[in-house]
Amino acid sequence: MPYLSRITVYPIKSLDGVDLPQGEITTGGALKHDRQFALFDPKGKYVNGKNNNVIQKVRSTFDLKANTVTLIPFNDVPPATFHLDRDREWMGLWLGSYLQVRAKVEVRENQTHGFPDDTKASGPTIVSQSSLEQASSWFQGLDSQEMGRRMRANLEITTDTAFWEDCLFGKRNAPREFAIGNVKFWGTNPCSRCIVPTRNSLTGEVNPKFQGTFSRQRRKTLTEGVERSPFSHFYKFTVNTIIPASESGKVLHLGDEIQLL
Repeated sequence: MPYLSRITVYPIKSLDGVDLPQGEITTGGALKHDRQFALFDPKGKYVNGKNNNVIQKVRSTFDLKANTVTLIPFNDVPPATFHLDRDREWMGLWLGSYLQVRAKVEVRENQTHGFPDDTKASGPTIVSQSSLEQASSWFQGLDSQEMGRRMRANLEITTDTAFWEDCLFGKRNAPREFAIGNVKFWGTNPCSRCIVPTRNSLTGEVNPKFQGTFSRQRRKTLTEGVERSPFSHFYKFTVNTIIPASESGKVLHLGDEIQLL
């Protein structure tokens, strides 16, 4: 039986993740703390890995109890620690300077829904360890941990079969119901990937052949019987989900089993 083996939240969108032993579901159907904060430029547009590769050179560590983040730049700039309530303006000034935005970056918060990429399927994203291992084997010098950092999924499951998670979605616009422990999910679609996975997660260095190689191999290895209608292209990986409002306040735990309903 596949089971939940990692829970990762990304408190600030595009910065590093935090592994947790359990994850609470918010009233908006998100994991508590996941993408709770996001960075915006003066025009109200995201400052993230899609449009600013410098951000991938900033390491971050979080103390969720103290509600602080420590930003560790790639160069000789000293680390800086900020309180996520009291110091947002100072953190915005620091990030604006370091990320070369030429203005203060605004740090916004949404405790209910967070700031997901897919606003129609804003639940946790899911991948299996076997899938990360298989996908990383398509690239010389890239291991499953680095592939995981590039894909930034929230929930990692352990199963013997690569791409097992593809059974968690069905036809386009027809979500498939499943449960992890006592938490119900609707699996909606395989996640379309952006430019971020083409870059080294620690340096931002780009592999220009990544997307093409990934798409070809993903098509070749698509499991027989997997619903193909969501695959308008094959640069898709991990599963997007919705968590119904009825699951608010429930908790996911490491070791919870996954069951198709």
